[in-house]
Amino acid sequence: MSNLAGSVPSGAASWFLLLRPKTLPASIAPILLGSALAASEGYFDALAFVLALICALSLQIAVNFANDLFDAQRGVDGEQRLGPLRGLHLGQVTPAELKLGLLAVLAVAVVSGFVLAALASWWLLLLGLASILAALAYSGGPYPLASHALGEVTVLVFFGWLAVMGSYFIHTQSLTLNSFVYANLTGLLSAAIMLVNNLRDRETDAAAGKNTLAVYLGDRGSRHLYRLLLLGLPLLHGVLHPHWQLLSWLPLLLTAPLLVFLWIAIGRFEGRALNRLLALTAQLLLLYSLSQSLVLLAA
Repeated sequence: MSNLAGSVPSGAASWFLLLRPKTLPASIAPILLGSALAASEGYFDALAFVLALICALSLQIAVNFANDLFDAQRGVDGEQRLGPLRGLHLGQVTPAELKLGLLAVLAVAVVSGFVLAALASWWLLLLGLASILAALAYSGGPYPLASHALGEVTVLVFFGWLAVMGSYFIHTQSLTLNSFVYANLTGLLSAAIMLVNNLRDRETDAAAGKNTLAVYLGDRGSRHLYRLLLLGLPLLHGVLHPHWQLLSWLPLLLTAPLLVFLWIAIGRFEGRALNRLLALTAQLLLLYSLSQSLVLLAA
């Protein structure tokens, strides 16, 4: 690994990179949107919102830690990886330290989720348990979801359906069609983030026996699917707001330039340049969710 000398992160920087901060909008955005939708209908609990945000972030960080840990154990991450440098496979963080970090963030998720269930509904404990199992099963266990082309579907379910409708439910104690549509919108964009990640790592994943959806679809098929996932944003926004009003369509107008850029860029970006596309896809999700949340609160 001498070719990486001078670029290896150390100390706190290694842990910060292990968080995968550029992907964290995938857990922040749906909590914002689900809570804003509830607030627009006259329901909002500030403590429940904070707890949901902490729980969601903790679960995503747990997924990221577990993914790095299990992939390193299986030899998926090596010198040929195109993604950002990780402290584990560069020796800056030991497997034992990462396991402790994983247990710590899972503990935060459990505690925040338990308090949230006590405030809203004990049924949330079942959803929390499913989330923890999915976090560990994504890259680990006897049937790793990521290795069987189920990563994008898992993201749709847990970062779309569960996150948006769950955050809406903790405020309202109910579910609506609009909450389901918003859940699909954010879930599809989160799946697009995952797809870019897997497209970038397609060759190294295939060599290591990690058969992601990108491995099965190939380069061209993955890029076509990415564009289809992006289409979910304008199409589902149109379902939610079928009549033209400037305020209700403002979030789509704000995100349109980035959406068009991503549509074009996916046909041109290769290798490490896809890291930028991944970050921009996450920014698209956050920008839409934040702007749409503000519109919901202002309406």
